[in-house]
Amino acid sequence: MLQNIKEQLVALKLHGMAEALDMQLRTPMAAELDFAERLLLMVQQEKSARENRQLTMLLRQARLRYPSACIEELQMTAQRGINKEVVMDLARNDWIKRHRNLIITGPTGAGKTWLACAFGVAACRDGIKTGYLRLSRLLHDLGMGRADGTYKKQLEKLSRTELLIIDDWGMSPLTDMAKRDILEIMEDRHNVRSTIISTQYPVSEWHRLIDDPTLADAICDRLVHNAYQLTIKGESMRKVMAEMN
Repeated sequence: MLQNIKEQLVALKLHGMAEALDMQLRTPMAAELDFAERLLLMVQQEKSARENRQLTMLLRQARLRYPSACIEELQMTAQRGINKEVVMDLARNDWIKRHRNLIITGPTGAGKTWLACAFGVAACRDGIKTGYLRLSRLLHDLGMGRADGTYKKQLEKLSRTELLIIDDWGMSPLTDMAKRDILEIMEDRHNVRSTIISTQYPVSEWHRLIDDPTLADAICDRLVHNAYQLTIKGESMRKVMAEMN
């Protein structure tokens, strides 16, 4: 009968409960537990299994540059200008649930992308749909979308992503079409979704980078004014790691 129960649990896709039942059958001490206790263990195993599957799926869909990055491993030294309390508070994801943005700035190799991905992992742990793209790749994909008819579909997908991480902001000149694409994305996300921007350039230089006063005002109004800002200091972490090796 127990084998039949296990088969039915698998048929119902309750794999966690089926695994827990199988474990109980192989553990003599489980016989000392009453029905409610054994059932609770099975339900807890199912819940844990589902959460693990969801996290795996969200991380796969996010396509983070550093999918194993986690806030707990961040080097929060005074030399890097990282405030531990601020970072840990942001890692709780309340800012995402309130549809705020986050701008991470700092020199090349300082760890901006890694930190952005660490926040992305924290979001995935919280069941938040996340996506990572370098700005150049994002704009290229939208340009291709115009050619193959998927442009609107791509914009809709971006608008549904609860946390969008845009890396390498300002690394290459923006065409007029690219500027309008950025504005379109930010308009869709303003006050309904959250965005992380990772860039070498401080916000004070963004008008120069966008090089269009009207569009720059519109983009910054939707992206900057409700954003938290983190600035990382120090020399390149790639250089430090290379010297250590």
